[in-house]
Amino acid sequence: MEAQRYPEDYDGIIAGAPANYWTHLLIKAIWDLQALQADPAAYIPAKKVPSISAAALAACDAKDGVTDGIIADPRECHFDPGVMLCNGPDSDSCLTAAQVAAIKKLQAGPRTSKGELIFPGYVPGGEEGGNGWPGWVTGSAPGTSLEYEFAHGFFANMVYGNPEWDFKTFNFDKDVKFVDEKVGSIFNSTDPNLKGFKARGGKLILYHGWSDAAIEPENAINYFNSVVAAMGEQNTSAFLRLYMAPGMQHCGGGPGPNSFGQSAPGRGDAQHNLYAALEQWVEKGMAPDKIIATKFINDMDPAQGVKMTRPLCPYPQAAKYKGAGDTNDAANFECASGKK
Repeated sequence: MEAQRYPEDYDGIIAGAPANYWTHLLIKAIWDLQALQADPAAYIPAKKVPSISAAALAACDAKDGVTDGIIADPRECHFDPGVMLCNGPDSDSCLTAAQVAAIKKLQAGPRTSKGELIFPGYVPGGEEGGNGWPGWVTGSAPGTSLEYEFAHGFFANMVYGNPEWDFKTFNFDKDVKFVDEKVGSIFNSTDPNLKGFKARGGKLILYHGWSDAAIEPENAINYFNSVVAAMGEQNTSAFLRLYMAPGMQHCGGGPGPNSFGQSAPGRGDAQHNLYAALEQWVEKGMAPDKIIATKFINDMDPAQGVKMTRPLCPYPQAAKYKGAGDTNDAANFECASGKK
């Protein structure tokens, strides 16, 4: 929003897991709530999430040539939750037919009755943990997830002015336009025209975790691509970088390398710290290339040591294993052309 509306404010900006399409992001939350709670039988208890995560990894972990507990690019993963359909009694390791249908809705994302996509759906990976589905999507019980808190608070109080508003009444054919017209100009920052920011020499770094359960990672890619379409690839690369972090959840956490200075401005050099990379770009004109991300044995206590490192590549490039050497060492990966 700063780069779009107030391009004179900052010389450099880092935007992590951007919630720039706010109205559609929370409309997507309503879609998820309806998928999981409109039919009580569809609700997925948090205790089932580890099995869902394991099934997704079994289907897709090795697609990048490395089996490491991380789905490198979930867009290449076509995980069908139907493989988990219970053949006998319901248990924590299987899904009922209603739960399978619910997950397919989460994956599809909110759509109109004509199939028009309103916001991206969930991609596989990173479901486990408090910063994954148990915190954001399922909650400990119906109506306790962070999605519910954000969506109900926003729509009941700021859109409809009715504390008794019921998310089950939302109509994806009619109500999206109403919401966008009423509050979209206030909350949304989707304008791809960043000419003013670029003209004054501004630099913008975006990053997003591929396992983000709070804000679907493809939203960041969609915005990046819209800027490229509006301003051209060469102009865009002069002031904008996007880094997608495999296995990272919302701004941190998750099974993948999730520490690259995004929350520690003073630690590390320009190859390991986004803030240092941005400072170097703004002050010395040296554009960032790959950023080395670290996964610690214990994210809460880095002193326990490093589990793995992995390069984050400027999108649409992606880290590819060279085919030899320790897969936990970033030196054995290179940035190569990836899916756009």
